[in-house]
Parts: sequence; C-alpha cells; structure tokens
Amino acid sequence: MRKRRPHIIPQTEHALSLLETLKPHSGHRGYVFPSDRNPRTHANSQTANMALKRMGFQDRLVSHGMRSMARTILNEHGWDPELIEVALAHVDKDKIRNAYNRADYIER
Repeated sequence: MRKRRPHIIPQTEHALSLLETLKPHSGHRGYVFPSDRNPRTHANSQTANMALKRMGFQDRLVSHGMRSMARTILNEHGWDPELIEVALAHVDKDKIRNAYNRADYIER
C-alpha cells in the first residue's frame, strides 16, 4: 500500500528468485525489509540511509536519491514516463484525472 492504494509492481522470474532467497533473512515475514523494532511493520527510509552511510556513501547518496537516479536512468533508456511514475507510486496531481483513472498498467 502506498497512500492507501495498492501498489503492485510486476516482477521478473529473476527478481522473484532473489526475493525468495531473502525470505530466511526476513524471518518469512510479509516485508522484505522488516523493522527491527516491530517485525509486523517495514523498515523506514532512515534504516536504508544508515546502511548507505555504513557502506561509505555518507554525504554522497541517500535512499530517496536512488529513486531519483532510477527515474533518470529509465527516462534516458526510453521507458514510458507514465509507467515510471506508476512504479514510483506517484499520484497524478490532476485531482480529476487521478479520481477517475483506476488503471494498474500491469499489461503494459
């Protein structure tokens, strides 16, 4: 869920295989990255930022910057900008269009 809407992203067989290998590390919980304080919830963005800091990326990369980088790379490679926005769970700022558009774009 993102902003109270289901957020569905189709995965390749390879991605699904990688996610399967992570299950033992997450305790077979509902989240790939569960919170260390409450395993019923997901880790927050600061958890990712702390991991990046420990890996030596302090002052060079933050977790939200990875979203920006992905958006840029996908646009540069000719991906449909509308699909990129859907993948990033961005909501259309046009409230009327947003209210009427229920497409999930799975088939695209």
